[in-house]
Formats: sequence, C-alpha cells, structure tokens
Amino acid sequence: MKIRVGVLFGGMSVEHEVSIISGLQALHALDTNKYEPIPIYITKDGKWYTGPSLTSVDAFKNIPDLLKNSHHVILHTESKGVHQLINPKPTLFGKGNKKVIAEIDVAFPVTHGTLGEDGALQGHLELNQIPYVGCNVLASAVGMDKIVMKTVIRGAGIPSVNYVWFYSRSWDVEQEACINRVEAELTYPVIVKPANLGSSVGIKKAANREELIDAVTDALMYSNKVLIEQMVQNLTEVNCSVIGDHEEVETSICEEVLKSDEILSYQDKYMSQSKGGSKGMTSTNRKVPAEISDEMTQQVKELAKRTFLELGCNGVSRIDFLIDKDNGSVYVNEINTIPGSLAFYLWEPVGKSFTQMTSQLITLALKRHRENAQLTLSYDSNILALQGKGGGKLGTKN
Repeated sequence: MKIRVGVLFGGMSVEHEVSIISGLQALHALDTNKYEPIPIYITKDGKWYTGPSLTSVDAFKNIPDLLKNSHHVILHTESKGVHQLINPKPTLFGKGNKKVIAEIDVAFPVTHGTLGEDGALQGHLELNQIPYVGCNVLASAVGMDKIVMKTVIRGAGIPSVNYVWFYSRSWDVEQEACINRVEAELTYPVIVKPANLGSSVGIKKAANREELIDAVTDALMYSNKVLIEQMVQNLTEVNCSVIGDHEEVETSICEEVLKSDEILSYQDKYMSQSKGGSKGMTSTNRKVPAEISDEMTQQVKELAKRTFLELGCNGVSRIDFLIDKDNGSVYVNEINTIPGSLAFYLWEPVGKSFTQMTSQLITLALKRHRENAQLTLSYDSNILALQGKGGGKLGTKN
C-alpha cells in the first residue's frame, strides 16, 4: 500500500505565490511507485482545500474558479491515528456523519513564511499527531526569526555580521534613540530587514539617516521587529543546503547567487526573465558551483552543518552566507528551513535527484515520528485526588 503524502502549500504569507510553485514542484517530484501525492492548498485566509485540480500551477491563475472545483477540508485525527481531510460541515458536531474527502499518512509542508515556516503549522500537525517533513516547532520558530537565530548561532561561536534590532513600539515612541543606537553601533551603509520574513520582502539598503528611516518604516509593515545589519560592501553571496537530522547530515554543492543590485531582490529570486518567471528559486541567476576556493567551500559547508545542528533542524534547509572579499571573512546570514524549491537544484549536481530527495525527507519525517512516539508525554500522579486533603492549595506550584 502506498504512503499517502499530503503536500501543503500556499498559506497566510506574503510568500504565498512562491509557496504554490515550490509545493507543486515537490508534489510532482514524489515517487508515485511508493507515495500517493495529495495536494493541500492553504488560501490566504487560512482555509484548506484539496482535489485533483490543485496539481497544476496554471490552474492558480484563476483561484476563485479553482476553489469551486476543489474540496474545502479540515484536518481531523481519529483516535486510532487515522488522519483525515474532512468537509467541515456543522454535522461534524451534530448527529450527521462527517464526509471524509481523503486520508493522509504524512504531511509535507512546503509553506514559506508566516504561519507556515515559523512553527505555527508544525504545531498544528504535532497536536494532530501526524508525521511531517521538516523542522519541528522550535527549530522552525528559531530559524524564521532572524534575530533569535543570530542570537543562537553567535552563542555557538558561529560568525554573523554585527547588528542592531528593536520592536516597532520602540520605533514609534523613541525613534531618535533607535537611530542613535544604530549610528553608534554600526556604520552606513546598513541593511534593514523585517525580523521574520523571507524571499527578500521588505529588505532595503540605507546609506544615511533619511534612508534608514524610510527602510525601517517599510520593514515594520511586515513585522513588529526590525533587524539592521552592517552591510558587507565587497560581497559574494553563497548558499549551501543541508539535509538530515541530529544523527547524520550531508551538504550540497555551493552556489554563488547573482543579483541585479546590491541586494538580492524578490525579482532576482523568482522572476528572472532569462529562465522564466514561474520556476521558483530555479529562476534565480547563479553560478554552480560557486567560484570560491576549495578551502572556502569547505569552510562554508562546515558552517552550514554546524548551523543546521545548533538550531536542531530536520529535513532540508538552505543556509545563506556572506563572504567579505576584502578580508576573506565568512558570515552566516540566515537559514531557510523550507527553502524555495526545497533547494533541489543544489542536490542534483551531486547526484541526488529531486525524487530521491523527497523520499529521503519523508523517511526522516517517519523516523522522527517513531522516535517521538517512544517519549513519555504524561506523568501519572494523584495530585487532583489530594486537593482539599492536605495536598496543598489548588493551583500552586513550588
């Protein structure tokens, strides 16, 4: 019997459209001799849909018509561990029988950005006790928040560029103090980013105070925290993918990413006209392998492994690096725990096909689920029976 794989994509994120492309790429890469692919599209308002019409990227050019030909569903787990996609009709809570549209054995999130890559969706899957591909709740949340990620890797001795951050509230009431702090700790030019967004959305360069104010104002439209980093001016950007878990990891080939300006933009990543505008991260202009020395390549790969392990990642991630060509310093920039196109294009040159990769990711998901099933999740005690009988005051914790 084939393993039924629910591939989730879309979501409540500014990266919604990119996720559709990545999700369908992953869905079509599944080995249909072993797996039954089941598309699960999450709309921008958080509703779930499934159905055979959701397997073509062209169908998403008219989403209202597409949804009319699809099934609106919610995830429901039976007591026996059967994971169902059911029609969310009121009869579910009344006397009527629920309508089961499909059943899945493992979830495969390919949801970039907010509420899909940040641990929220992973928590929903955990509560439903369903095996799922990729990082767990903690690693997803840490990896998504650039500030927390930098705090963790710096504590582990992994290099990152100098930075300053603050909440939107601080900017609203103490803008001058925030600016003074940036100018005291960093020098222009700087890079301004929303703290928890990907795909280069909301990222700007600031070469002076006026540009800083404009960039921070823009970034805070997407996040309630803003990150300001020291800009590496003579820069090479290199990416490396890692696949595995806490026991074993492997690294891909390194790529050097080419950009049209000083910052790799959303357009550079996903809308390169030279390779088509609907191919996800495969549209990005790049050099593969990166034109860096063997010694530096090895350094990047080792830092990629360390970052993956320090953050407790699982599945596939892509770690992005900044290389200062003036002094040879290598910095970890960020991690993408659900990278665009799942970074399959970095694995094909080393002999791992996209189909082999998706099979490996599902195997890792099932392995983690088995390991977690061995953990004790409850502690039997008589504490409630002791209330009012000398067992302490109700609700106190020493």
